[in-house]
Amino acid sequence: MTREEIIAQMAADASTTKVAAKAALDSFLSSVTKTLKKGGRVSLVGFGTFSVSKRNARVGRNPQTGASINIPARKVARFKAGKGLSDTVNK
Repeated sequence: MTREEIIAQMAADASTTKVAAKAALDSFLSSVTKTLKKGGRVSLVGFGTFSVSKRNARVGRNPQTGASINIPARKVARFKAGKGLSDTVNK
């Protein structure tokens, strides 16, 4: 599903315009992004939890040459599906 399809579905479900649905989606995504950037978590009961975790530095291999490369430590966004979402997908 693309961003435009999500906006169209939100507008239809809420009986509103696509402009209002786009504004709501943009606001939601902005809020999640800001919270994760600060190191926080966003929990939506029944859907899932967005969080940030730290990935340690490690040594990797260049698949073309086989040479060792150093991969620096970094923060990555994570999503863990909630029970409601998992149960619905697994039906």
